[in-house]
Amino acid sequence: MPFDILLVSILRALVEVAGFALLGQGAVALLAGKYREQNIFYRVLRTVAQPVVRAVRFVTPRFVIDAHIPLLTFFLLFWLWVVLALVKRHLCGVHGLAC
Repeated sequence: MPFDILLVSILRALVEVAGFALLGQGAVALLAGKYREQNIFYRVLRTVAQPVVRAVRFVTPRFVIDAHIPLLTFFLLFWLWVVLALVKRHLCGVHGLAC
């Protein structure tokens, strides 16, 4: 496997992990309600997703409400995942591989 395809695949996997952590965090928050901070699964998922959420908070302007940052992070991760899929498809075509 060429190095560029491997790199795109690794980045895509990291984006998937962060996206699924945010999705799971939201699901547990809906189920646990106001006791979500006491739920161990919620705290684990928050720990996994926290670096990405902090990065998005750093990039976004201050008028964006903090409560909207996780949702914005999820949408940014989704579109990054789509772009990485298109890049991987292009690279596989360039290298003549069926990925």
